Amino acid sequence: MKIVIAPDSYKDALSAREAAAAIAAGCARVFPQAQMIQCPMGDGGEGTLDALLAATGAERRVAEVHDALGRPIDARWGWHAARATAYIELAEASGLQALADVERTALHSTTFGVGELIREALDAGATRLILTLGGSATNDAGAGMLAALGARLIDTEGQPLPPGGAALAQLAELDLSGLDPRLATLMVETAVDVDNPLLGERGASAIFGPQKGATSADVTQLDAALAHFADHVASTLGKDHRALLGAGAAGGMGFAAAAFLEAQLKPGIELVMDQVDFDRLLEDADLVITGEGQLDGQSLAGKTPVGIARRARRHGVPTLALAGRLGAGWQAVHDEGIEAAFALADGPVTLPEALARTPELLADRSEGLLRIWRLGRSSA
Repeated sequence: MKIVIAPDSYKDALSAREAAAAIAAGCARVFPQAQMIQCPMGDGGEGTLDALLAATGAERRVAEVHDALGRPIDARWGWHAARATAYIELAEASGLQALADVERTALHSTTFGVGELIREALDAGATRLILTLGGSATNDAGAGMLAALGARLIDTEGQPLPPGGAALAQLAELDLSGLDPRLATLMVETAVDVDNPLLGERGASAIFGPQKGATSADVTQLDAALAHFADHVASTLGKDHRALLGAGAAGGMGFAAAAFLEAQLKPGIELVMDQVDFDRLLEDADLVITGEGQLDGQSLAGKTPVGIARRARRHGVPTLALAGRLGAGWQAVHDEGIEAAFALADGPVTLPEALARTPELLADRSEGLLRIWRLGRSSA
């Protein structure tokens, strides 16, 4: 028997690698002789770098860069020398989780540190970059990244713009003459976990700005500033990417990646599955177990469990899912290939208790699932 165990992380509780180990431990109680293929996954958000490094064997490196507020921070990235490929997770440099609630400022946070990581990759000799965009604290449409890579964003008085999305309203000139020339030969694939455009009611500012500290007035200001930036970009490049699906990812970093890095924007889980050769793992598999912190109706937009189930269904392999919580509309996942989904809690429990017990609960639920599945196979 072959069981493929491919969870995402359980936010604030377990990494994807730790979750896979807990699930495998529970499965082994029922099928101790089974072949357990542990494949930690991610959809572009926090933890995707760990999944990619675990699957590809890339070297883990650390660089001192600047966080979303311009403070020094040690950020991890991955380097695969044989493939000349770098793996960069935006959240490592410009992530929301690194900021306290009172520090969150969508108006002024910057992606400068992401640009610094890309420079590190270029210095290492990268000809290919896998860039994942989830978990950002920023709403600057990648302007900070551009500045770190040599572009100049200048106001009406000839001065460089300060960091942040709000400052883009004052942009008078976008000078790309100093942009790092090595970018021209860098092939970039970008993992996004949303399909939002850059602007409007479904755009970066309106949908994701509030969780980054933006008030309703801030959202209006940011949307106008990003529109002004997009106008300059379209005028400079002769192409307009503002309506591209995924352009609004990570506060508009999807827009910048497409416009300036000529990146392909891909659903994060699809990109990760391709990187780890997930189709090969599914060959001759009997079952897939996946999961993450929450399953709900929004999971259909590209979250890990649904992406896993869709791919497994192509191979005729059933998928079971374990979630920390089943939110509104979770039943829709059944139509996407998840045969059954279960929440972890075994009774009334507070959130802190549930987080502390997540390894235990995952193992126990996995055991229970496998016992039911064994019964079904026996009956069949």
